[in-house]
Amino acid sequence: MQTVTIYTKDYCPYCQAALRLLDRKGVTYERIEVTSAAIQDEMAKKAGRRTVPQIFIGGRPVGGSDDLHALDAAGQLDALLKGCTPR
Repeated sequence: MQTVTIYTKDYCPYCQAALRLLDRKGVTYERIEVTSAAIQDEMAKKAGRRTVPQIFIGGRPVGGSDDLHALDAAGQLDALLKGCTPR
């Protein structure tokens, strides 16, 4: 299983939706709360975006909640989590 990291804010409904999907999939993830400008700058530098959530699978940015759900709907998320390249 690939390493999953997700940057979140407590009050963000998109963050909660992404976390629920990862939980349903049984994914173990590192959750980083964006509680300061320094953490947000670190996230933006890695992801190229300043919005939350930002999700990384295997160290690669996959985007936010909508992107994660789109991967799942397309049947590509499970393969990505396992380390296979989606078709």
